[in-house]
Amino acid sequence: MKENLVQQHIPFKIMIEDVQKLIDRSSVSLQTTGPISLEKYDYTIYHPMNEIYEWMDLIKDKYNDVVTQHLLGHTYEEKPIYYFKMGRPSKESKKVVFLDCGIHAREWIAVAYCQWFMKEILARQQSDRLIKKLLRQVDFYVIPVLNIDGYVYTWTVERLWRKNRSPQNNGTCFGVDLNRNFDAHWCTVGADADCESYVFCGPSAASELETKGVVKLFEQVKSNMLMYLSVHNYGKYILLPYGYTTNQSAYHNEMETAANKAIEKMKKEHNNEYTVGSTSLILYSTSGTSGDWAADNNVTFSYTYELRDDGEFGFELPPDQIQPTCEETFTSMLALFEYLDENYLEPLDDLDGSAVAIGSLWLNTLVSISVCVFYALTW
Repeated sequence: MKENLVQQHIPFKIMIEDVQKLIDRSSVSLQTTGPISLEKYDYTIYHPMNEIYEWMDLIKDKYNDVVTQHLLGHTYEEKPIYYFKMGRPSKESKKVVFLDCGIHAREWIAVAYCQWFMKEILARQQSDRLIKKLLRQVDFYVIPVLNIDGYVYTWTVERLWRKNRSPQNNGTCFGVDLNRNFDAHWCTVGADADCESYVFCGPSAASELETKGVVKLFEQVKSNMLMYLSVHNYGKYILLPYGYTTNQSAYHNEMETAANKAIEKMKKEHNNEYTVGSTSLILYSTSGTSGDWAADNNVTFSYTYELRDDGEFGFELPPDQIQPTCEETFTSMLALFEYLDENYLEPLDDLDGSAVAIGSLWLNTLVSISVCVFYALTW
């Protein structure tokens, strides 16, 4: 290949000298011999599925005042798919923010980010005024790993596997690209009806158990859903609908305004440049994605994140980039939530307990006055 490029005077560079070394580097996990703990859980490395399951149990137990764990469904290989509902109990109707990670098996940084997202929200729930307010008025629905069969397969058999593991064509091939399986102009562009293809759209829209689970949960909360976030890599984009057409979504201008604010703040974190725009215009044409499907179901804000990097490491993002990637991504999402707060949430005056404190002060004052008046009259 190099000789041919040189003969044709085509400039090139070697981006990855040894792919296997990079794979080996990324596959280092805790490999614990006993139970893990939240205090020692390392969010700066990639974790296999058994450790993520343990982490889920620890999260739901420690933060049971604000987090509940629910079963989304099971995979073809009968592995449970869990999601978290995160928010303060309320008698009032709450907005919904939906976050899916790990649709594509090989995109490990997306899975790592979902765990980081949960960690940051829960760690800041008492100290950060915005997050405190969000948890009162918003319920976050978080799927840390949707494509569990495929994710396990990338750890045990083939690191760059993309699809799930459902058998197709009478078992002659395996796997559906879950982000081509949603009912959003399903299998029209950027998808393939050939089951051997890595963008195989499946035998029908929402044919897969994972997709069915998302659709079922979505139907339960869609009347209150304000934002849908789908996390992937790579390319460094915040993508707006649509992929199946160059037409803009109904809320395109407002989405673009909020996303541009997000990337401004994101850049301040680690000086990384992300690009905002419609999928079909700045990336490629595609159909059947969860982000487009959410937009077609009238979700006001539907974003697809393509995290680091822009090609040097691709899907094998080294562990030393997990933390900066998660930090800048979380910063950008906080900016999106700030926009929601400014434009869609109700004002709250007692977030710091000030209203309660003032009320108590007035009550004490009135009691004191009443006692004084009583003694003055009786004396």
